[in-house]
Amino acid sequence: MSDEKRREIRIEIQLDEETAQGAYANLAVVNHTDAEFVLDFIYVQPQAPRAKVRSRIITSPRHVKRLLRALQDNLDRYEARFGSVEDVAADDPATVGDYH
Repeated sequence: MSDEKRREIRIEIQLDEETAQGAYANLAVVNHTDAEFVLDFIYVQPQAPRAKVRSRIITSPRHVKRLLRALQDNLDRYEARFGSVEDVAADDPATVGDYH
């Protein structure tokens, strides 16, 4: 699409104080159907038998693809500035298993 035909759309995004505080999560669980993705962001306390979902995002597959690209782009820029982020092993017991 040419630049002349592209119209710039500006959206004013509002952020209330409570949302601006954010919520810490150290685990994410992703599920999907044919129509949507569900991303649960969870805080797991060390030595605690339970964990709490801090936030749940439900979105479309198309948006997940855009989010994935945005995250990869930001991670690439982060690593260029601060160095490589160590990945966890796929078989690390702390990162795999059933969560109920």
